[in-house]
Amino acid sequence: MAGMNRIVSSAPTASSPETRAGAWRARLHRAKRAASRPGPWKRGRMLAASALLLGLLMLLHAHIPNGWTGNLGSLVETLLPWFGLFVPVLLAGALWRRSAVAMVALLLPVTVWLNLFGGLLGDRSHPGGDLTVAEQNVNAGNPDPAATARALAASGASVLALVELTPQATPLYEKGLAKAYPYDTVQGTVGLWSKLPLSDTRPIDIVDYGPLAATKPAAEKLAANRALRTTVATAHGPLTVFVAHLGSVRLMPRGGFWIASRDTDAQTLGKAIAADPSPRVVLLGDLNGTTDDRALAPVTALLHSAQDTAGDGFGFTWPASFPLVRIDQVLFRGVKPDSSRVLPADGSDHLPVAATISW
Repeated sequence: MAGMNRIVSSAPTASSPETRAGAWRARLHRAKRAASRPGPWKRGRMLAASALLLGLLMLLHAHIPNGWTGNLGSLVETLLPWFGLFVPVLLAGALWRRSAVAMVALLLPVTVWLNLFGGLLGDRSHPGGDLTVAEQNVNAGNPDPAATARALAASGASVLALVELTPQATPLYEKGLAKAYPYDTVQGTVGLWSKLPLSDTRPIDIVDYGPLAATKPAAEKLAANRALRTTVATAHGPLTVFVAHLGSVRLMPRGGFWIASRDTDAQTLGKAIAADPSPRVVLLGDLNGTTDDRALAPVTALLHSAQDTAGDGFGFTWPASFPLVRIDQVLFRGVKPDSSRVLPADGSDHLPVAATISW
C-alpha cells in the first residue's frame, strides 16, 4: 500500500509545473502553426487568378484573334455562354480554401456573364402577333422525312423554311406539306412553304466547300445552291424572306476551327440583305454559328435576333439530343417579334425554331 501511494503521488497534477509547462508548449505550438498559415486574403491565389482570367476571357472575347490561332476567337464566341459553368467550380474551390481573395475575384466573371447573358434568363415574349414563321435544318440523313413534315405542318406556322434538303427527300416534304402550305419554292437545298402567296423568288449563290463535303454518302449529297430570297404577300403588306444554310464548320485535329466556307457565305448573304430595299425583312436559316460569333457580323449587323428580343432562355437548337448552341436563327428588321421559341424534336438532328412577328 505504501508503494502504491508513492507511485500515485509521483504522477503530475493539473497544477504541477510539468503540466503547466506542457500546456504552455502546446499553446505556443498552435500559435506558431496559426501564424505560419496564410490568411484568407493570401489563400487561394491560383483560384483568384483563374477567376480573373475567366472574367477577362469573356470580357475581351472580341479581341481573341482568328486566323493564326485556328479561329480560336470564333470558337470561344460559339461556346461563350457555357463559360459561366466555371464560376460554380471556382466558387466551390474558394469556399473549400476559405479564400477571401478568390471570392472577390469571382465578382468579375459573374458580372461579365450576367452582363452578356443575364437578359436571356427570363421570358421576354408577350401575347399577340400577326404572323408565325418557322425554320428547321431537317438533316440530309433524316431517317423519316415524312414524319418530320407532319410535325412541322402541325406547328401552326404560316411560313416554314427548311434547309439541308436532298433530291431524295424533297418530294416527301412537298407531299407532306402540300395540304397545309399551298405555296412553296425550293432552290437547291433550301425551300420555303407558305400559306400566303409568294413572288419575286430567286436563289442566292452561296455554296459549301467544306473539307468533308466530298466524303458524304450519295443520298446525303446536296445541290449547290443554299440560299434564296422571296416575297410573302401578307395582309399587312409584302414581307421579304431570306432562307439560308451557311457553309459547314468543323473542329479539325489539325488546323483548329474550320469556318472558311461559312464566313464567305455570310459575306455573300450580308451583301444581298444590305442591297435589298425592302423595309420588312426576315431571315430564316441554319447559319452554322451563333449571333455572338464575330464572323457573322455581315448578317447580324443588319438584322436583330428574335430569340434575343422575345425568346425564353437561350434557345439552343443543336444537337437535338442535347442542345449546346443556337445556330438556327430567326433574324429580322422592320417588324416586331412577339415571341420566339424552340419546337420539340421531330427526327432531325436540329430542333426547329419559330417566331411570331407583328407589324
